[in-house]
Amino acid sequence: MTRKFNGEEKIGEIVTIFPSASNLFMEYRIDFCCGGNRILKTALSRQKIDEEEFLAKLNEAYLKEQKRSDQAIDWRKKSFSALIDHIVRTHHEYLNNELPVLSAFVTKVFDRHGMDHPELAELHRLFHELKEELEQHLPKEEQEIFPFLKEYEKTGSKEALEKAAQAIEQLEAEHNKAGELLRNMRKVTNHYQLPKGACRTYALSYIKLEQLESDLFQHIHLENNVMFPRVMAGK
Repeated sequence: MTRKFNGEEKIGEIVTIFPSASNLFMEYRIDFCCGGNRILKTALSRQKIDEEEFLAKLNEAYLKEQKRSDQAIDWRKKSFSALIDHIVRTHHEYLNNELPVLSAFVTKVFDRHGMDHPELAELHRLFHELKEELEQHLPKEEQEIFPFLKEYEKTGSKEALEKAAQAIEQLEAEHNKAGELLRNMRKVTNHYQLPKGACRTYALSYIKLEQLESDLFQHIHLENNVMFPRVMAGK
């Protein structure tokens, strides 16, 4: 029997069970990464979102997903190595490729349109602060937690698991900082609403920034709501 969400679940748990729910959360601007520990009903109430309508859409999407032959991967049931490799190859690689490109786009738009749209100065500052944070954060993940998890999985070393656990608090704080910067970027652009007559570069910059947000939210979710709880439970 297919389960049905009733709103009493934590947001992060819903996305863990049903990853495509992230699309609906993004549509309603509900934070599912750094805010993954919130109860769905509470989040809907605080954001004045119709609970019945939202749950109907969520359960309809989940039912459709269950009927597909290509089921979404349940990362809770995969090894640490498989999850780590997915994060590095999918999300780290995306960021390493996309951040320099986006930097050029955001700078170009600011240079050309900043006089008429002063909010672009703040967007430029916020994006480059986020870029700097991520460029320091990704190597930290790859050097300070991922190797220890693979060692623990291979040898059963509790010492390796403890070393990985010690890095989690700082990594979560950095995730929160990234989430805050993303929220401020969305706020300063009025949810990436383009001004009248925006050029193609302007439009493409906003599209790519929203894609960055979506990918980073999924990336943080896999760590905050799937990986890190498993590490702490194994201590």
